[in-house]
Amino acid sequence: MEAIPFPLDTYKLGFVGAGKLAESIAKGVVQSGVLPPNRISTAIHVNTARRDAFESFGVKVLPTNEAVVRDSDVVIFSVKPQVVKGVVTQLKPFLSKGQLLVSVVAGVKLKDLREWAGHDRFMRVMPNTPAAVGEAASVMSSGGATTEEDGALISSLFGSIGEVWKAEEKYFDAITALSGSGPAYIFIAIEALADGGVAAGLPRDLALGLASQTVLGAATMVTKMGKHPGQLKDDVASPGGTTIAGIHELEKGGLRGTIMNAVVAATKRAQELS
Repeated sequence: MEAIPFPLDTYKLGFVGAGKLAESIAKGVVQSGVLPPNRISTAIHVNTARRDAFESFGVKVLPTNEAVVRDSDVVIFSVKPQVVKGVVTQLKPFLSKGQLLVSVVAGVKLKDLREWAGHDRFMRVMPNTPAAVGEAASVMSSGGATTEEDGALISSLFGSIGEVWKAEEKYFDAITALSGSGPAYIFIAIEALADGGVAAGLPRDLALGLASQTVLGAATMVTKMGKHPGQLKDDVASPGGTTIAGIHELEKGGLRGTIMNAVVAATKRAQELS
């Protein structure tokens, strides 16, 4: 195939790997109108549930990964880290120089992907699990033979499932620890808030609903109001009031340092794994 033409609605997108993340990306691309479903394909061999999931919003399901690669201008590798080398190596003979390759595989570096593929037009993107609800935090890293147009295309694709940032690949272990693992930290915080509400006498369903909506609202204020989170905290904490009493307990418990330590520990583990 020739280099990807523009405008952005003229190319075909293929997924090698048909898991939940690939489904979330494909669904976001279709629902946002970035691409029609008939220009998107993946391969599913035996799992009828995964086949049904992709076909439910119109994506083509082909018999093999080779067929996906032959049918696509942009190929997104979305397989498990332990098998990505074998998958890329197996598909190497079918890749063409005009194709843009993208990996969303955690912990696998671009230099290795490019070597296995024999292909320098390769980008790496790190989304996180809120992709499933269109609220991903994705970070992309390029270089090699990729172009500004390639970057714009990938920003458009992953912008359909949330927000996209650009960063050098050297930051990806810390990104994995913060945004990749971060949802788990927030799930614990939501659960703890709800448990606190129950301990204070609230019904469980009400406490959980209030906790989850409060976290969503607070995050939205940070992203949309342009204020530092410390300032937003100060705005809530009236002198001698309920909020500052609660904050005092959080500070005594070392909440800030504990969260910081969690990100640093996860970064070290990501470095070990990669």
